[in-house]
Amino acid sequence: MTPSAADSPAELIISACTVLVHDDQERIGFAEDAAIVVRNGAVEAVTTTAEAAGLPAAERIDARGQVALPGLINCHTHAPMVALRGLAEDLPIEEWFNDVVWPVESNLTAEHVELGARLACAEMIRGGVTCFADHYFAMDRVARVVAECGMRALLGEAFFSSQGPEGRERSLEFALRHRGTADGRITTALAPHAPYTVDDDDLTATAELARTYGLPVHLHAAENRDQTDTSLTRHGVTPIEVLDRTTILHTDLLLAHGTGITDPDLPLMEQADRRTAVATAPRGYLKFAWPDTTPVRALRAIGVDVGLATDGAASNNSLDVWEAMALTSLVQKSAEGDPRWLTSREALHHATLQSARAVGLGDDVGSIAPGRRADIVLVDLSGPHTQPVHDLAATLVHSARSADVRTTIVDGRILMRDRELLTIDVPAVVRELRERLPALVDRGHGRRIQEYDT
Repeated sequence: MTPSAADSPAELIISACTVLVHDDQERIGFAEDAAIVVRNGAVEAVTTTAEAAGLPAAERIDARGQVALPGLINCHTHAPMVALRGLAEDLPIEEWFNDVVWPVESNLTAEHVELGARLACAEMIRGGVTCFADHYFAMDRVARVVAECGMRALLGEAFFSSQGPEGRERSLEFALRHRGTADGRITTALAPHAPYTVDDDDLTATAELARTYGLPVHLHAAENRDQTDTSLTRHGVTPIEVLDRTTILHTDLLLAHGTGITDPDLPLMEQADRRTAVATAPRGYLKFAWPDTTPVRALRAIGVDVGLATDGAASNNSLDVWEAMALTSLVQKSAEGDPRWLTSREALHHATLQSARAVGLGDDVGSIAPGRRADIVLVDLSGPHTQPVHDLAATLVHSARSADVRTTIVDGRILMRDRELLTIDVPAVVRELRERLPALVDRGHGRRIQEYDT
């Protein structure tokens, strides 16, 4: 241990647990009877329980029988949309958008957004999610919630070209004003909605702004095969080719979904001269009965990181990244016709280091190692559904549930201890949200914020 460890107490020591670790080749392993020493919000050391026993600490957690994982990352969601959970069910996507979601979103107020974000953050903290990438409206309120509840987030103010230049300007202003806030826990992105709702001029201008101000871009693209086919019919190019010609593909890019990515798109993505990542949210694709899923294997073969996501709870009904991890493994096995792909260890790699890189935090989170921020979750595997443990990676991916998360820590701060939320009053949020729901879900006005016409 360093001399500082002997001179002053650590903020937190977590002991007697099994720690998920990565070696220098990023291979997943597990350190038994281990301890994590946290100082100044970061991991100072991963050591043995015996060695940590003699170290002073302001706070200790005896995690005997538990597994410590890097906090999960939800790489693409619309957190405030939990307020619409279950409102638009069993519909194809065009009816889902045009008949329900976009008419209801025309009623949104900043108060709806803030309440939805609080409920979403509570759900994610309870499910072991420590960081999320959000793409929505009235994002000042989401930033406020993140600052108060203690999570980490990549936030972007969404815009359509139908809003005029003001939409793009608001997205930039938000990104510059909130970048690095909440003690550095908030990072920001420019957030055009998608190539079918944002025209080429706006995409090109957004790419230039991203390069000028050093901002990433977070958008939907090639979400499904219908969008790709329609783009080819109307414009002669795929959505990925649109991103290439507008140079969005040559920014630090987080692309949501990508189930409509085609084989000819892959060389363009491989040649991109900046970081390109894709967020996959398989539960929603199954629910919308899309014929394809994110081509994870092909993307990994060209060096594109694929992070795990849930999308919004209006389409997915859940912000459970644990479920997204299991489904990613299962759906990929089915799509590839190969039970050897995606393995449990590969799924854990997507859930940890690849997800961290996808949201631009690959140097800060995603692993439990000295110098990384102390974003850690403790998982209890004592339940009958996780016993016995023959293969710990498989148990974590395919048997454990989000409800098995006992403790959630961000930047060394405990946000949930033994399933008790410490930073959000859920009953108060639910009461106020219920009072505001009638005005939110009214569709009698006949308005839409946008038209889904790909």
